[in-house]
Amino acid sequence: MIGAFFPSRQDRRLIPQARLTGPMPWVITVMMFLTILAAAAGLALGAASDKVNADLAGRATVQIVTADADARRQQSDAAELVLRADPAVTAITPVADAELRDLLAPWLGSGAANRDIPLPVLIDVDFRGRADTATLARLRGALAQTAPDARIDPHGQWLRPVFDLLAMLRWLALALVVMLLLASTAAVVLSARSSFESHADTIDVLHLLGSTNQQIARLFQRRIALDAAMGAAMGTLAAVAVLLLLGRAAAQLDSGLVAAGTLAWQDWALLALVPIGGIALAVLTARVTVLRALRNKL
Repeated sequence: MIGAFFPSRQDRRLIPQARLTGPMPWVITVMMFLTILAAAAGLALGAASDKVNADLAGRATVQIVTADADARRQQSDAAELVLRADPAVTAITPVADAELRDLLAPWLGSGAANRDIPLPVLIDVDFRGRADTATLARLRGALAQTAPDARIDPHGQWLRPVFDLLAMLRWLALALVVMLLLASTAAVVLSARSSFESHADTIDVLHLLGSTNQQIARLFQRRIALDAAMGAAMGTLAAVAVLLLLGRAAAQLDSGLVAAGTLAWQDWALLALVPIGGIALAVLTARVTVLRALRNKL
């Protein structure tokens, strides 16, 4: 099977198999480096979006806003009873007044400590699964009867613009990967055509000796495979080094969103397929290009 794609040792003497002597390996190095970084960015953004969305999908906050302190207290007690009785709710956590004032201190300053300023009642709600539309609608209907000033907001709704931005960035990363693969393919086509034209006399002699187009194409595709393999190896090593440095720097940040974007072993396995796929694409492109050129030459 391997012999059908690569020439024998005797055949390889007909066309020199250069190593790092032309621009092709360095072009592949740069393209592979950028491709792996773009793919890693897309995977990291996807992991961050999925993890944060999963964490927030099962949580919501009930807010009771009214200036009457007695009404707030009564509606808060009634809302807690409704929430505890709902089968979709696993836990509720009322936010303490002191904690709420601490949260508002950066915006209200010393006014946050003023007891005369009415603050809303907040109750954190944890669901068994995702807070779907049906569950939220049922709770809103139940709360409207006992706590008319209560409003329930799913946590995921607050970060919807962030999720939309992450999705756009993921599509952008995918588009970059596709563009880089197309650029790498174009570079392989140009390299194969240049090598074909520089060995036109040798190809004519091979044809006279009875060599088939498939045999001649194997000579060129092996040369492209060597260049692509060396370029892919150098680009991959450089990209992995950069990713490890970025991962170490991100680990020092106290950010849940950044931590959620850490690459898992499945992501690294997918990244390992990028150079393998790049080499296979280069060999296939070189083969198709040379065979087409041979057909046009005859």
